[in-house]
Amino acid sequence: MGDILATEADLLGMIKEYLKFVEFEETVNSFDKECKSKDKLVSKPQGNTLRDSKTRGIQKDLLSSFDDGDHKVFFELWTENIPSEIKDTDTEAQSLEFYLHIHFTIYPLRRHPGRHDRAEFEERISHFKQYLETRGAALSQTTEFLPYYALPFVPNPTVHPSFKDLFQDSWIPQLKDKLKPFLSVTLKPSNTPRLMNLYVSSNAVQQLHLQLVESDRRITSYVRKFNKMQADYHNLIGITAELVDSLEATVSGKMISPEYLQTVCVRLFSSQMRQSVVQSTDFTRPGTASSMLRASIAPQKSKEVPMLPSLDYEKLKKDLVEGSDRLKSLLLQALRWRLTRSLPGEQRDTVLQAFISNDLLELRLLKKTISCLLILFLFSVYILTGRIYLSQIPILLKLLTEALRTEEKDSLARENVLVALQKLSLRRSQQTAMIAANLIGWLVDELQDSDCLSDYTLEYSAALLMNLCLRTKGKRKCAENARHVLKVLTDVLGHENHEIRPYVNGALYSILCIPSVRQEAKEMSVEEILRCYSKEENPDLNRQIEFIIKQLNSDLMETDLDTEEVLQPQPREPSGESLLTTEYLGIMTNMSKVKRKSTPLSQPSVDEPLQRPVTPSSHRNFNVSEEGSLPPSQYNSRPPTRSGSRPSTADSLRHSIGGWIMSFTS
Repeated sequence: MGDILATEADLLGMIKEYLKFVEFEETVNSFDKECKSKDKLVSKPQGNTLRDSKTRGIQKDLLSSFDDGDHKVFFELWTENIPSEIKDTDTEAQSLEFYLHIHFTIYPLRRHPGRHDRAEFEERISHFKQYLETRGAALSQTTEFLPYYALPFVPNPTVHPSFKDLFQDSWIPQLKDKLKPFLSVTLKPSNTPRLMNLYVSSNAVQQLHLQLVESDRRITSYVRKFNKMQADYHNLIGITAELVDSLEATVSGKMISPEYLQTVCVRLFSSQMRQSVVQSTDFTRPGTASSMLRASIAPQKSKEVPMLPSLDYEKLKKDLVEGSDRLKSLLLQALRWRLTRSLPGEQRDTVLQAFISNDLLELRLLKKTISCLLILFLFSVYILTGRIYLSQIPILLKLLTEALRTEEKDSLARENVLVALQKLSLRRSQQTAMIAANLIGWLVDELQDSDCLSDYTLEYSAALLMNLCLRTKGKRKCAENARHVLKVLTDVLGHENHEIRPYVNGALYSILCIPSVRQEAKEMSVEEILRCYSKEENPDLNRQIEFIIKQLNSDLMETDLDTEEVLQPQPREPSGESLLTTEYLGIMTNMSKVKRKSTPLSQPSVDEPLQRPVTPSSHRNFNVSEEGSLPPSQYNSRPPTRSGSRPSTADSLRHSIGGWIMSFTS
């Protein structure tokens, strides 16, 4: 009876707590009066005072154990009181936890560097190793934390230059200043009433139950499909075995009857076709069964692609110069659509050839267009195979480099400018002009903040920088600020976007032929950094890194489609192909089929870093028709964007710090 009364009092207390939370003051007064009139006990709501007191105690104990270096007490409290969703997903919490482990690991060396404390340090090192192989493994590919993975293997961290900051007097206070606000925010008690928490929890349980039911339904469906596939497989194996027996029998001179062949074919197709159709098919006719089998896997024949209507390019160019800004924008958009939305192959080649042969972007058009940025959307989509034509426009490169420096960082126009410059950089004359315009310095500064760049910008920036570094003038330009360039390149090599690695490797390999750059690299321990990126599961990358290290130690003296439409046609306003074919239709000049033969390029060795200009599309597709362009070696495919997966196992961690261990213990 007592338990029932206590439960009832607790439930009434939760009701009163919720009514106060939603500020139903009159209802609370009526509720109290009725409970008193019926002699109902109401438990006191669990106010903030008790919770605040408990929270302050936990926070005090955490900070006290931090000061005392008591890692056991600290991490017991940390594990019990910091929510898992914060510890496992919040980057600030993960970073703080990493540095806290370092703090407690080196604590004996900071306080009392005697032999007794040295033994305690060895014990803590083992705990630190265990952390690196479990929760800490997720940060093994982050440049900020990578050097600390060598800490357990360094004989005396107090004198090693890579860890000197850890033993400065300011390091612990700075870490504590980060810990305090984190604990204050994370351990802040919730004011949500218990009744609401119960409701939310019950909803969560209900959702989980629905998900469980749906999962069971899917499992049943998958099991059914699997059983059918397994039955079909067994049936196929049985039929195959019988056919092998029949072939062996024919060798002995025994004939196969048409009735037997009919039976085998009925069994073969019974699971794919209706029984009546199978029974009515005459499989004794030669070629019937084999034709049905081949038809089931035969590729579809490609349809004949029609050519797009020809245009009056003289009228087009006139309106691109003299028309209103609105008309110019719509025309350029329509021309871009005509190219990007054409079908790959002969149709697209014909469109591109028409643009070039009619000198669509002639020099006078560039000079008279109000804003050069209007044509940037058009440039980027056909520069890949039109570099020869575009490189004949002297003012083009100047306009592009100016736009690159003046456009906003995340604008679509700036991305298109970068792509255009990168693809033009496959030509020697354009490389020379870009180097003279100090584009290398701009690219290095851009890559310095690689985490703020889109994957698109990051890849094309790295590829453009590599192309410019292949030239002697580009290498000398890098040598003017070698330390900065080397630091940026080695940092960005650890970026989670693996598509940029061939370009970074190529740039490093190129500039290290300069003696002054090699000397600076040795002083910066670049070899040790490079060995950190060696992975056993990526032999191609390992070989490239070995070539870069060998260079360091030597004694030498795609088509970009639309990503976003800024210009939107008004209702009933002609645009796109409709605008071109209604107002600018020309004589049928594209009826003849243009066929060009591309010279196959030999595939490069995967052993060496890139030593010829490339563009990201050629790196991925190996379909390059422009002279001077050679695709790089292929290896890792890109993970799903910046939130891509990173190694988290102990094995991958050991591989990633292998180079550090060798260098730090020597």
